Amino acid sequence: MWDCITDFFVYETTKSVVVKSWTIGIINRLAQLLIITYFVGWVFLYEKAYQVRDTSIESSVMTKVKGFGEYNNRIMDTADYVTPTQGASVFCIITKLITTEKQTQGRCPETDNKSICIHNANCTESKPASNGLMTGRCVEFNSSKKTCEIKGWCPAEIDDDAAKDLMMEVENFTIFIKNSIRFPRFNFTKGNFLPSINSSYMKKCKFDFQRNMYCPIFKVGDVIRFAQQNFTTLADKGGVIGIKIAWLCDLDKADDECKPTYSFTRLDAMSEKSSVSPGYNFRYAKYFKMENGTEYRTLLKAYAIRFDVLVNGDAGQFNMIPTLINMVAAFTSVGVGTVLCDIILLHFLKGADLYKAKKFEEVSDSTIEESYSLYRSRDHSQLSIKPDEKFSTDSGAFSMGQYS
Repeated sequence: MWDCITDFFVYETTKSVVVKSWTIGIINRLAQLLIITYFVGWVFLYEKAYQVRDTSIESSVMTKVKGFGEYNNRIMDTADYVTPTQGASVFCIITKLITTEKQTQGRCPETDNKSICIHNANCTESKPASNGLMTGRCVEFNSSKKTCEIKGWCPAEIDDDAAKDLMMEVENFTIFIKNSIRFPRFNFTKGNFLPSINSSYMKKCKFDFQRNMYCPIFKVGDVIRFAQQNFTTLADKGGVIGIKIAWLCDLDKADDECKPTYSFTRLDAMSEKSSVSPGYNFRYAKYFKMENGTEYRTLLKAYAIRFDVLVNGDAGQFNMIPTLINMVAAFTSVGVGTVLCDIILLHFLKGADLYKAKKFEEVSDSTIEESYSLYRSRDHSQLSIKPDEKFSTDSGAFSMGQYS
């Protein structure tokens, strides 16, 4: 118990030992050089750790699609094939339609093959995927089969034989994207209309990565190609394409240097690989009234290419606080080289036991008293020093040559 108490009340102080060894000296300098190179090259120059950053970008996106197409002998304009209405950052361009006309409220046989029945007992439970509510009756669908009767919009939709026609003109439609952003931390605002863009340029430019990287008008076929997709396959089943706008701005430079970069990808890649529900489609209806007041509708199942405009950003500007913090971290990390060299010196080099003896020395009160008594007995002469030791002239550090 007494040993534990005495071991607790101890004090450690640094003792400098100068080791004149080429091996440990080279390792020490290499470690320091690597640490300094990391902080200068990666932390300060590449990561720009001297800047304070803002990633909470505020963004506004407005879109507009232009183009005319022909589908089922009808000329289609933006009001026909774009949904929801123009202007949103998420919009769809319809490429294929399955139309069920003149539906009215009533009772009719279900068309789904899952509703084939033999007697009324097969038609007691309504299914979420059905076209209406089950009435509990098994009725004749045609001369070869019976299906459950439903109550809802009749006649029921038939979409087993999907339409073959595609509106191929979609590939030449154009998408206009107007994007404005703001970094609130720096109160910095910017738009994708660069100073070099004017009305005459807008009339003839189309985005491409070589000549018109900052043109805000995109050809649909080019966007699909940039996303590494096939237009015909995508138009047939539908899909979701992401148009990504990235604002990576160094606000220590001129404002004109802050420019958007565009990238394109397919967002529903898992849907593409699935055979259960591939692609993208949705239903909507147009409602009408007969002269007698009876309501009827035209149901449309639309296969479409959905475009999601996604905006992200990261802005940085010089600030003294992160600069000082990272400089202190850099200077502190240089000491890691000393730790590495100590491990090698005390455990792996030849003469490690001698290095340990020189680096660690235990001094107790009794040792001090014995040394003081010896000092008094020798008439204040200097304490004895071992022959193989010598004191250097700088701050009393031991200087040792390498032992072979």
